[in-house]
Amino acid sequence: MNRVADVIRDDIKVMTAYQVADLPEGFIKLDAMECPHHPFAGYESLLSEWADLAKQAPIHLYPHTAKSGIYEELREVFGIPDKAEIALGNGSDELIQFLTMLVAKPNTRVLGIEPSFVMYRHNAALYGMEYVGVPLNPDFSLNLPAVLTAIEQHQPSLIFIAYPNNPTGVCFKREEVEAVIRVATGIVVVDEAYGAFHHDSFLPWVGEVENLVVMRTISKIGFAGLRMGYAAASPSIMGELAKILPPYNMNQLSLAAAKFSLKHHQVIQQNIDTLKNERSRVMNELLKLNRLEVFPSEANFITVRVPDANGLFETLKQNRILIKKLYGSHPLLDQCVRITIGSAVQNDAVLAVIKNLYPNL
Repeated sequence: MNRVADVIRDDIKVMTAYQVADLPEGFIKLDAMECPHHPFAGYESLLSEWADLAKQAPIHLYPHTAKSGIYEELREVFGIPDKAEIALGNGSDELIQFLTMLVAKPNTRVLGIEPSFVMYRHNAALYGMEYVGVPLNPDFSLNLPAVLTAIEQHQPSLIFIAYPNNPTGVCFKREEVEAVIRVATGIVVVDEAYGAFHHDSFLPWVGEVENLVVMRTISKIGFAGLRMGYAAASPSIMGELAKILPPYNMNQLSLAAAKFSLKHHQVIQQNIDTLKNERSRVMNELLKLNRLEVFPSEANFITVRVPDANGLFETLKQNRILIKKLYGSHPLLDQCVRITIGSAVQNDAVLAVIKNLYPNL
């Protein structure tokens, strides 16, 4: 008898673990929406302050998040309303997990659009909830009538909407998301992980709209290694969420580094603006190639449909460039790849391979 196998849940046994791609030495890494360089690269005084901060962090003590000053910095930098309360997570992933746990009752449902971030579906399954996926339109826009019908039919306890969406990069119309929030009887999580690269946000609504949670992260703006996500919502949601979040889920180094970074947000914004300019440049170059279908992006990546996704992925890999192959993960992503926006040099390397592989005919 295999005693270990006998006690592990059968549904978990058939799951597949999230795979983090290996990065061979010397590769350009454009598969995970990371910033292409340290956010304070070129600012020697800030790097020196950063190093001193790490030395002084009280790592011998448990963190007291509420006394760290991070909430005040988040409110000031991102304009989070006073009526809203804030929760931190070890990345947005942890917040997704605990928000799902918060509503996990027998015979309850989570609703998401498809394709979108895989952890919405994963956590629904983990907590024994039925996941209802509503397909996007072929151009990756929101099929609002189908979403509203699904809400009416299934009455989901939790709805996830990525705004802008991952892995497509397309951002839905604001009025469509507003319509979902209005008709939902459960909690609506607007996941703005890529909000820094978009011109719009639902943060001004938090605290005013009781069932709305807005989730963001500092990962995409240059601090993926700090693992800090945050959510803002009404006290009626956050008061309950606080009961199940681990008491010390953040660490002293992340709290200190995040607070320091927010104090120098003008430097971070310059990096964001540079990446947005590069996104426009790369998009325009790709649009010149008539064999590609390039989808509009409000994130720090571009999703492209190519004649042969496997062929492009392998060719780039042979050229020591790693991107994300989406083909095979969802029917709507047929022959699609996702390319993170990197530095100008990195982006030029990708474009050179693609132009050589798919010249205009």
